[in-house]
Amino acid sequence: MKTSLFFILITSAFLLNSSCMYAKQLLCGKGTTLPIIQNALDNAEPGDTILVRSGHYKQGNLFIKKSLMLLGEKNVILDGENKHEIITVTANQVCIKGFTIINSGVMSTKDLAGIKILACRNIVLENNIVINCNFGIYLSNTKHCLLRENTVKGNVIKDPNTGNGIHVWKADSIQIIKNESTGQRDGIYFEFVTNSTIINNFSHENLRYGLHFMFSHSNTYTHNQFTKNGAGVAVMYSHHVKMYHNSFDHNWGSSAYGILLKDISDSEVMYNKFEYNSAGIYMEGSNRIKMEQNSFYNNGWALRIQASCTDNFINRNNFTGNTFDVSTNGETQLNNFSNNYWDKYEGYDLNKDGFGDIPYRPVSLFSMIIEQLPPSLLLIRSFMVYLLDKAEKIIPSLTPIHLMDELPQMRMIKFKETKKSLSSTLPYLYYQPKLNIQYLKT
Repeated sequence: MKTSLFFILITSAFLLNSSCMYAKQLLCGKGTTLPIIQNALDNAEPGDTILVRSGHYKQGNLFIKKSLMLLGEKNVILDGENKHEIITVTANQVCIKGFTIINSGVMSTKDLAGIKILACRNIVLENNIVINCNFGIYLSNTKHCLLRENTVKGNVIKDPNTGNGIHVWKADSIQIIKNESTGQRDGIYFEFVTNSTIINNFSHENLRYGLHFMFSHSNTYTHNQFTKNGAGVAVMYSHHVKMYHNSFDHNWGSSAYGILLKDISDSEVMYNKFEYNSAGIYMEGSNRIKMEQNSFYNNGWALRIQASCTDNFINRNNFTGNTFDVSTNGETQLNNFSNNYWDKYEGYDLNKDGFGDIPYRPVSLFSMIIEQLPPSLLLIRSFMVYLLDKAEKIIPSLTPIHLMDELPQMRMIKFKETKKSLSSTLPYLYYQPKLNIQYLKT
């Protein structure tokens, strides 16, 4: 008997790879309109699984208002036709897995998304592909959510007003693991988010930032790669942020950097790689930052640290191949530089203890001039600039007298290798709804 929607009763619970446990499976037959799936959602009981057959589904917005799992077979496409939001979740304990979600609408008064989660907790989004949506995945006022192995691809060239790839606002205990975000405004955006982790993600070729933090405290991001983004990564107005084992590379532009640290405090930047950026790190109004065992290679500026930064510890880092190792905009510096390796250091080590016998001053006179007169960068290869810097090294007069590394390393520091991922050590989110064996008919 032909039917567009039918259900199969499963008498025992089963466990899926996403670690979500369910009691019953509902099979949603092939179709061409989203109302077919919405009908299944409306008729389901909490704890059910809806398996959507392969097909290209259009016409509408799916609303999930019950605790259940929405599972897509191979080649399931949900199409917003450039008119609608595509999936909206307002229930706790929901798992969405295996969909290709395309073409959300765009509105000036509302942030439409491929998948939007509103005021929920215990949500799992896994193995979904979101293409050409205003906002890719949007979380608002949520707690205990997991986003794993999703791909978000925008078209910022076609629509420069596009939203963020993964957007999280006012949330706690969010895990973002092994996702890819490209072609959006910001790859990953956090605002008013606490106690969350961002691990093993690839954020590249976004219009503005690969990662953008605002007023988000006590978070950790580690083992991520941020490549070819408009301005790099920005961490702003936050405290107690841990930034470990990330790669920041090929972020070029007059206002670009690997990472911007603006008005943050009591945080750690450790074991990261900064390669081929206009500036590896730009610091402004940031205090009590522990910056250790980072590698700065072939950047325009390795570290631009403004005079508004105090009590920061920059220790045991490698500075190699950078045009300028350190620059600043003031004569007074209240930060600590110690035990770093500088490839431009020309000192000696007579006692063979591995440290230079004379301090190293990483700020060149010409870098101070550029801070005051940026167009003077055009003279960087001139013989006059060479003479100025040599004279300043012999008789320091204009560069900050206290900005020096008193014990520079004579050899490049070898950092210990660490595991590529910490995601396996994190508690995995799951839920187990009550057993439901009621038979449903259409």
